[in-house]
Amino acid sequence: MNLRQLRYVVATADHGTMTSAAQALYVAQPALSRAVRELERELGVELFARSGRGVALTTVGEQVVRQARIALEAVEAIEGLTVARADGRGAELRVAATLALEAELTGWLIPRFSRDQPAVRIRAVRCAGREAVAAAIRSGRADLALTDLPVPSDLAAHPVEHREVVLVSPPGLKLREPLPPAVLDGMPLVLPTRGGPRRAELDAMLARIGVSPVAAVESDEQRSWPSWVRAGAGSLLWYRSGLEDTQGLVVRSFTPPLSRMIGLVHAHRRLPPVARDFLAFAKDAARERRNGDGRVREHL
Repeated sequence: MNLRQLRYVVATADHGTMTSAAQALYVAQPALSRAVRELERELGVELFARSGRGVALTTVGEQVVRQARIALEAVEAIEGLTVARADGRGAELRVAATLALEAELTGWLIPRFSRDQPAVRIRAVRCAGREAVAAAIRSGRADLALTDLPVPSDLAAHPVEHREVVLVSPPGLKLREPLPPAVLDGMPLVLPTRGGPRRAELDAMLARIGVSPVAAVESDEQRSWPSWVRAGAGSLLWYRSGLEDTQGLVVRSFTPPLSRMIGLVHAHRRLPPVARDFLAFAKDAARERRNGDGRVREHL
């Protein structure tokens, strides 16, 4: 028996279906179901009665959930005893990020948070990718991490921002709307320089959908990308929320949509106050940006 299993059982009881519980915890539904079944086998009892409409607690399941809530509250209280900092004064927060998101963390989130809480010392932890992010959280090198979702089920995930990827093209390009992702195969694109984190992330997305575009221009000068598109050099994959001046350009969506979910993750434990403050701040800042109040634009 472990705390993750107890959290999954409580969430399933609260949400009524394992699918809804998995969505609330932002974990894969098969992983949650497997953890619940493992706990049932370990205890030798059935916690939930399954049906086509969802699940219902058995009599013994109700007793287990009642005790699981007490156990989880006790764990949170014990972890809270280790937080000896009042109102974040003198607190230190370690936030990891993948290379592709490091600029967003250090150039936008941390400066804005530090403006509101100048006494908090924030240290950015650089990670090569999602696997390194997970390792930093598990080892305790970082309290939080900014990364792409989903992450392994032993980490708690908080979605911060959903970003739609669109195709930005010169007006003469005749394409239907919305576009099938297959149209990208062989298409000339303006791309980040090969070997960098932005290009690696984009190449991974293109590989997942099975297309191989042609690199018409390779440049890390993000501000110059729309100019290359206007000049007819190629099209560009960009986040819809990051578009500013689209004059002379055509923006098209994909079907099914191409998107990316960014989130903050941490270990399944009670966060110190400063980490909870940063988590709430990041969600509010992303909401402001969606409403057009933010000043920093996303990059691939």
